[in-house]
Amino acid sequence: MIPWFVATAKFDKTDATWAKYIAWSGLRQLEEVVSLDSSLCPTVLPDIKPEYWNHIVNEDFMLHFFTDLDYLRGETAAISRKNLLCVFRNPAAQPSAAQVPEGFEFIGYDLLEKDSGISALTNCGGFPKAFSNRELSEKGLLMEHKRSRTVQEALIREYPKEPHADCHLWAIFRCL
Repeated sequence: MIPWFVATAKFDKTDATWAKYIAWSGLRQLEEVVSLDSSLCPTVLPDIKPEYWNHIVNEDFMLHFFTDLDYLRGETAAISRKNLLCVFRNPAAQPSAAQVPEGFEFIGYDLLEKDSGISALTNCGGFPKAFSNRELSEKGLLMEHKRSRTVQEALIREYPKEPHADCHLWAIFRCL
């Protein structure tokens, strides 16, 4: 597995819309949302500059993911309120320490709809037949790979007509 990198905006108690989000979601255990969901935690580099092409993942909907961590660090150095993330899409197992650059810690797993990138965990109002909102960490993530896979499969099985249920599984590590 090859890691990808992205810098996202922080979304936590200091955000003006936090209280409204918590009231809507019911996720009272959250201290912060750490997600690849672009509506909750958008990239801090919204424009794809021509010089990015040699440093980004060149797939549909993946253009904000970088393959070059040092380049991304340089582009985001002046942005203070961000999460610098190392991510793995659909890992077969928990990524090993050897696969994760030094200075990153495991935060959890997110499930994002394949087409829109909406988080099934924190931005869909819940899927009680697949998981309990109480299972989510204070960052809005699942903590175990096996459970995340089970939830991913349950979303498809229990909600076959729901577009937000067809998800990629993402392992997320955050720079300390």
